[in-house]
Amino acid sequence: MDPRPVPPLVSVVTATYNMGHYLPQAVNSVLAQTYPNVEVVIVDDGSTDDTPAVCAQFAGNPRVQVHRKQNGGQASAKNKGVELARGEFVGFLDADDLWKPDKLERQMPLFEGRPNVGVVYSDYEMMDGEGRPLPKNPTHMHRGRVSGNLLIENFVSFPSAIVRRECLRKHGAFDAVWGMGIDYDLWLRLSAHYDFDFVPEPTIRYRVWAGQMSTNYRKRFQSAIGIMQRFLDNHPQLVPALVVNEAWAHTYVGRGDSVLWNEGDRGGALRDYFRALGYRGTYWPAWRAILRSLVTIRKP
Repeated sequence: MDPRPVPPLVSVVTATYNMGHYLPQAVNSVLAQTYPNVEVVIVDDGSTDDTPAVCAQFAGNPRVQVHRKQNGGQASAKNKGVELARGEFVGFLDADDLWKPDKLERQMPLFEGRPNVGVVYSDYEMMDGEGRPLPKNPTHMHRGRVSGNLLIENFVSFPSAIVRRECLRKHGAFDAVWGMGIDYDLWLRLSAHYDFDFVPEPTIRYRVWAGQMSTNYRKRFQSAIGIMQRFLDNHPQLVPALVVNEAWAHTYVGRGDSVLWNEGDRGGALRDYFRALGYRGTYWPAWRAILRSLVTIRKP
């Protein structure tokens, strides 16, 4: 008889819509984890491709649940997965991304004996649609109470995060009111109540390809601004005013850059850059962006 205790069950929610091509790779990357107690909850959000046939190949696997529902969007699908999850901890893996085999083995020990830790995330690698490596900028990660840093920038890679399920029961999962950025909204809400921790090395491979939702930058910034404002309205004293101003400056410079580089709209970009300076007049990235925009509209 093995005297070792069974580690906590981790439920991995994979919400998918028309991703039959990538789905088996994602699911198998979870089933290949060196961590011994894991299940996959696949939620097919009304796919019209071969996703149902792909899901059928996992029928009979006791570590895989499959649920098909009418199309209702990513928040609805992910929330259904959370509802079906049986684990004490919940992870999320979109159907076009992959987990490295030792991901959970490296992250789960950071929860042990630390009930104040609600989320553990990690760095990530990037790949293209065919799985070829892509370069990425360094990820500036933070631990502890991270609301201020998180308000400035969402550094929590969604498919890298493992969440204590109790957090989702107490504070809710994904809010369908946001068209994009539902993970950012969740991390901000949880950051007001729990510590975050991280593994500094990559534990996932994040796929960048033309069909993914995150390429819609205008909608992404619109959602992010709404998420930030609601968080500040609900927690007016949590983040120091100087940090709040830096967060707004950073956001409007980011939107200005996107407008300039994607549309060539120098006037729209300058309006955002000057709006950033209205929050923090000494914010050097805004001044640099203004000077650069007068020379070129091309992305550096």
